[in-house]
Amino acid sequence: MKLLRYGPLGNEKPGLLDDVGNIRDLSGIVTDIAGDVLTDAGIKKLATVDPLSLPLVGGTPRIGPCVGGIGKFVCIGLNYSDHAAEAGQPVPTEPIVFMKATSAVCGPNDNIEIPRTSKKTDWEVELGVVIGKRAKYVTEEEALRHVAGYCTVNDVSERHFQSERLGQWTKGKSHDTFGPIGPWLVTRDEVPDPQNLDLWLEVDGVRRQNGNTGTMIFGVATIISYLSQFMTLNVGDVITTGTPPGVGMGQKPEPIFLKPGQVLELAVEGLGTQVQTTIQA
Repeated sequence: MKLLRYGPLGNEKPGLLDDVGNIRDLSGIVTDIAGDVLTDAGIKKLATVDPLSLPLVGGTPRIGPCVGGIGKFVCIGLNYSDHAAEAGQPVPTEPIVFMKATSAVCGPNDNIEIPRTSKKTDWEVELGVVIGKRAKYVTEEEALRHVAGYCTVNDVSERHFQSERLGQWTKGKSHDTFGPIGPWLVTRDEVPDPQNLDLWLEVDGVRRQNGNTGTMIFGVATIISYLSQFMTLNVGDVITTGTPPGVGMGQKPEPIFLKPGQVLELAVEGLGTQVQTTIQA
């Protein structure tokens, strides 16, 4: 299934995408794509519903982030060796973990704000993982059974804030709109191998990133198991798993960073496409 949330910011309704690409309203069955809806039992219940029996959503409503009520937004850095190289960093020997503020979460096609004092706002297409079962001290063999589904994420980053000012990466990752998620959550039964998905990103029609999740240093199962040794992952938490090479700071001969008025398009295979316009905050 492809689950989604649609409607005005802060008033999104739950929905699903039917087989021909129409949005169907789920609000008569569940209140949100969140909480127990993301568990195995919740997804199994939704799977019994005939999409054609649900009200058809007309027009072109705004698509919101595909998960509501996110508790934690956990990120993995430098998880592709060639991206580590373009960043001038050694290949990590264990996952690099940082957090993104949940206030950064936005819809997949919402505008991206360039912070007022930004010097180096950058893009990062990533595979997102949504937790569907509490995970604490889980093994790699168990890990994928704790996944509700997968989605496309743009881990927008301000590199000057992230790396050239004091403190942790979080402040370079957490500006409003720096976490577009969606357009939909694809349940894990439709993604048999999360380590074999192409992903790409374009800026103003120019392809900047091309990659495949098979070249991750640490795969999804390893990441979930690793994180669960340090924190409990709860239902609805989102993990974003790193980006392939081609980010703005790695462009040659000179880095390229985002300015207001540009258009980004990005996708992860089978998980839907995002399109964003940059604006000044």
